[in-house]
Parts: sequence; C-alpha cells; structure tokens
Amino acid sequence: MAVATQTLEEVCINSIRFLAIDAVEKAKSGHPGLPMGAAPMAFVLWDRFLRYNPKNPKWFNRDRFVLSAGHGSMLHYALLYLTGFDSVSIEDIKQFRQWESRTPGHPENFMTAGVEVTTGPLGQGIANGVGLAIAEAHLAAKFNKPDAKIVDHYTYVILGDGCNMEGVSGEACSYAGHLGLGKLIALYDDNHISIDGSTDIAFTEDVSKRFEAYGWHVLHVQDGNTDLEGIAKAIEEAKSVTDKPSFIKVTTTIGYGSPNKANTAGVHGAALGGDEVKLTRENLGWEHEPFVVPEDALKHWRKAIERGANYEAEWNKTFDTYKGKYAQEAAEFERYISGKLADGWDKVLPTYTPEDKALATRKHSETCLNKLAAVLPELIGGSADLTHSNLTEIKGFGDFQKGHYQNRNIHFGVREHGMGAICNGMSLHRSGLIPYGATFLIFTDYMRAAIRLSALSHGGVIWVMTHDSIGQGEDGPTHQPIETLASLRAIPQLTVIRPADGNETSGAYKVAIEKAKQHAPTLLAFTRQNVPNLAGTSIEGVTKGGYTVVDSEGTPELILIGTGSELSLCVTAAEKLTSEGKKVRVVSLPSWELFEAQDAAYKESILPKAVTKRLSVEAGSSLGWHKYVGTEGDTVSIDRFGASAPGGVCLEKFGFSVDNVLAKAKQLLG
Repeated sequence: MAVATQTLEEVCINSIRFLAIDAVEKAKSGHPGLPMGAAPMAFVLWDRFLRYNPKNPKWFNRDRFVLSAGHGSMLHYALLYLTGFDSVSIEDIKQFRQWESRTPGHPENFMTAGVEVTTGPLGQGIANGVGLAIAEAHLAAKFNKPDAKIVDHYTYVILGDGCNMEGVSGEACSYAGHLGLGKLIALYDDNHISIDGSTDIAFTEDVSKRFEAYGWHVLHVQDGNTDLEGIAKAIEEAKSVTDKPSFIKVTTTIGYGSPNKANTAGVHGAALGGDEVKLTRENLGWEHEPFVVPEDALKHWRKAIERGANYEAEWNKTFDTYKGKYAQEAAEFERYISGKLADGWDKVLPTYTPEDKALATRKHSETCLNKLAAVLPELIGGSADLTHSNLTEIKGFGDFQKGHYQNRNIHFGVREHGMGAICNGMSLHRSGLIPYGATFLIFTDYMRAAIRLSALSHGGVIWVMTHDSIGQGEDGPTHQPIETLASLRAIPQLTVIRPADGNETSGAYKVAIEKAKQHAPTLLAFTRQNVPNLAGTSIEGVTKGGYTVVDSEGTPELILIGTGSELSLCVTAAEKLTSEGKKVRVVSLPSWELFEAQDAAYKESILPKAVTKRLSVEAGSSLGWHKYVGTEGDTVSIDRFGASAPGGVCLEKFGFSVDNVLAKAKQLLG
C-alpha cells in the first residue's frame, strides 16, 4: 500500500500506531498491540466526539477519557501529543517508560496532564469511570438550571478483555446500570487476546448479554479495524440514550498491520522487533522515520486546539450567564471547583469531657459526618451495604438513586472493591467533591487495590472503617481484623487514624477533610464497642499524630502508648502505677503517619530517646510497633486470629485488660 492511496483519516490513525510501535521499540518494553488495534476507535472518539481543551487540560466541563486497559498507555500518550497537549512532547514519547518520564509504563494522573485517573490494574479504570459519571450526574442535578447547564459532559472509557474479566469491573458496572448513568459510554476493545493467548482458554461468556443484564444499552461494531462510520454511528446512538450507560463492543485485531504478530499474544506485551517493525511499515505503507508524523496528519490532529478553545469559550459564556442569574449557586460552584472549604467548617466538630456518655467511636463518627454534611455540601458517600452498622447515613439528604442524583447518601451494595474504585473516580473528577466509602475494617482486604490507588493517584477519599478489632465480638475471626492496621499503615501516602474517643474522632475528621482537599486519602478506624471520653484528648493532638495525654512529674520511667479503645487501658493503668510512686507518661498515637510528619524536636518531646521502657497497647498485630517501643520495650498485641465470643470476653481473653497492662508494665519496670 502506498502512502498516496491512504485517506487523511487513515494517516491520522497510523500516526497513533507508529508512535506506539516506535516508542515501545525504543524502550524495548511495552504493549504495542492494543494501540495498533484500538487506534481507529480512539481516532473517531477524539476527533469527532470528545470535548476537551489541549491547552487547558483542567477545564472543568471537559469530557473525561479513561484508558482502562492501561497497559496500552502509548495509545493515550500518542493522542495527547497529536492533539497538542503540552504535557507530552515528541521527546516525551521517545522517553516512554524511562526514569521520571511523563510517559510512564501505565497512565499516571499525577505525572501527565490529560490523564484523568491512574490505570494499570485491570478493571480499575472502568470502575473509576463510574465514579466520574456519578460526580457529573450529582453536580449536574445540584447546579444546572433549565436555562443554563454548567455541568454537562460525558465519561468515555476504553476497556479490554482483561478489564471485563476482573471482578471490580463487574461490581462497578452492575451499579452503573442500576443508577442509569446515561453520560457513561464504554468502548470495549474486543480483540480476543490476553497475555496467555486467545481468550478462548479462559473467557468465553457473552459479555454483551452480561452488560444487557446489568441494565446497559449495548451496541456492536463488527469491524473496528476499518469501519470508522460504524464506530461514529455507535457513539452517536450511545449519546442519544440518556437513561442508561452504553457499552459499545468494538471487535478489533490486536497488533493490526503486523504481518506475523497481529492477532497473537506475541504483540500484546512486547516490542515487535526490528524485522517485524519494518514489515509492518511496508504493510501499512508507512514511509516515515521513527517518531515522525506527516505534516498533514499533525495539522489535522492539532485542529483540536482551536476546537478546545472554542468549547471552553462557549462554556465560559454559559457560566457568565449563570452567574448573572444565579449568583449564590455560582459562588458555591466556584468554591467547589477551587478546592476551598467553607469558612469556619471545622467549628461544628464537637468536643467532649469525661463526664459525657461513653459511646462507640463509630457513633462519634456518625455525629461528625452529620455535622460536617450540614456545612460541607460537597461531602457525599455511603456504605457497602452496612449503613446502619457503619452509621454513615447523613440524615435529611436523601438517597442517591436514578432520578435523584442531587441526593448524597450512596448505597453501594455489597461491592467493597467497586465502592473503592468508584470513590476514587468521584475524587479524581477534581470538582471539589469529598467522597467517603464505608465498610468493616476487615473488608479493606476486599478493596485494598482501590485504597492503594487512592494513595498512589492522590485521591481525596475518606475511608470510614468500623468494627476495628477483636472487640467486634461474636462474628468471630473472619470479621476481626488482626494484621489489617499494620498492612494499611504500610501503604505510602495513606493516613491511617485510629481515634480513642469523641475528641479524637473529631480530630480525625478534621484531618480527613483537610487532606481530602489536598488530594490525599485518609482511613479512619472506629470501634463497635463503647469507649469513655478521656481527659487530655484533643482535636489538636490528633493533628500531630501522637501526643501526651497523661504525664508524670519529672522525667517518666515508663511510657505507655495506646491507640483507639486501648488508650483508656493505658490511662487507668497509669493512674494505678502513679499511685504506687511510679513516673508514667501516657501517649496517644492515633496516626503513625501524622506523627512521623512532625519535626524531630516534637517527636523527641513526646517519646524521648532516654526513656527506653515503653509499652504499646493495641488490639492488633505487633508488626511495626518495634519502631516505637524499641529493643527494651514490649507490646500488648495479638498475633493470631481472633475468636467468636462477646467483644468484652475476646478483649479480656487476649490480654486487653488493665490487669495485663499493669503486669507487663511492672515487668518492664523490674
């Protein structure tokens, strides 16, 4: 085939293919097959439908695009370069998968402007897309007026066979169908190849029928390699269906154009190799050097710059009209998207004295959520079918359901992993929403990938976890977290807070709300059982991660360190030891991450190195506590699975009693 016989559209499509081929070849690493096969659908979408501004990637009303099949990242980078995003130059394309490159192996939203969410773990992207669509639907219902739509955009996702195999996509897409999210359109790159070979060896279900059962509008483009008009017609039809999400199955050939590797696993995750690259260039009539895009193709692609500027200018006019008519709503909208919090929001957080009634910290959490919801309308979320156990309903604000998108209580169903990925998408919409998702602490194991990705991708999500220890009781070891806190504390950029009482719960929410606006996640761990309100606890103390609750006269001989419900054991034990003439300090350490962020002088003032006799008390694994108790200290901890019994019995049997804390303390004191 000679270049002269190709249409301009074909040259534009081949520009995607060969940027991907050349980048992977230079890196000697990557996945060229998907960009080669999905190039036509990507071209049609980005050239004819997607509304975005390359020179302002953060323009609010842009359509969101997610490459859920993130291994095909060169598809996305090629699109960003071709359409004129400043974040990806031809030099960035040449640095694909290299140190500190803006073109990493999988799309990272914090590395590359124009990438909305971090994808790579398959299924997460489409689930994030559900969250993006929920955010759009909620904001549209809240702010739009009949004569002025300021929130009006689509979420488009390209996903692959692997995404459809992963369970998280099923959870999220089932929920999207229930909600009827008409602004969500997914294009399925149906190429029948995964790493192990043909999908026939493991994946033979009728995916279209599955999505029909989920409640999606389903279409099929049988020739995704060349039928550009068929792809365009399908997207047009999808946009016309407003009461349900759309799933467009686009049958393609992975590695399209490669004479020997197309439609094989060999092109999925490895460079073509020099000989095959040459043959592919000949086969597709591509007579250009590596990384060269023909001028006429680049000129066509770059029309996106003018289109994007016009899209944004039109929206600005709409918003100016909106501001003139609806000044109060416009001011609130501007506060949302600026990321600012309402003035004095934290003044609603309650404080407590020891005379106040002992309550579970999950109950204090409910109080905080409801007080904050009244002053922070951007707070939205819910539970994975445990609303009345997690106590996460914000009263008076209705249930988020189809036709009632303005409401703020989201019922995720028994879909922990889906909930996590959806909450990430809501946050990464970057419209000021503060999403929260709740379940039992033990079930973070069902959503760990999503929690990790919230930390990695700077998602400002609040994870509300209750039933935080063996104090959970009768449900037994399957429901009692042991190693859970230690494993969560191991996740970089995640702040874990385990408050001890009402004051510390208020402090935990103060931190979580502030971090959400800084695009950082926080995980809060709350008790099922009642705990006393302690003298000396404070909101300010929690913000520092660790602080002194009870101090001795003069340098302490012993430091007791507690978190959560076990802090009260430390306080009572300290009182008894003090009455016996011992010098004892009690330190509350609700958040290791916040404490480690303090300067050395502050940390020394709380845990002086000279005091080597230290005892930590936490109803969980001892893993990690050596950092704070040292070689001469000890722990009251649990390093086996729990048991089925009333919570108080479990705590007593496993040594979480004042008597056991005293016994261990006296051993240390000699």
